[in-house]
Amino acid sequence: MVNVDGGARGNPGPAAIAAVLATADGEVFEEIGETIGQATNNVAEYRALLLGIERARALGAAELDLVGDSELVVRQVKGEYKVKDAGLRELHSQVRAALANFERWSIRHVRREHNAVADRLVNEALDGTLA
Repeated sequence: MVNVDGGARGNPGPAAIAAVLATADGEVFEEIGETIGQATNNVAEYRALLLGIERARALGAAELDLVGDSELVVRQVKGEYKVKDAGLRELHSQVRAALANFERWSIRHVRREHNAVADRLVNEALDGTLA
């Protein structure tokens, strides 16, 4: 299971991404938060997805359950919404291509309070760059 989050202060503004990798029973074994420079919130959300997918693949995962708090990005990845923004199309393609390497994957939307660890990591990364 991989919880992801991305955010920008200013939209666009200083941005950060995070991924929290855990076993199916919820045992966390990796937490990553990092800045990505200037970006919009949606670009940060997609970059966070890519980070989570890349880390899961590097750790040898065959199946992947992605959890994020961006309803737009989750619905775009599921194919429920079209990707209208030209700047997001390339990131969307990268996510879909990366997911093709897994035997099974799913993605679901949760409210921010149910994605608290990833949200905290994004804010900690941003606070470190703004200090």
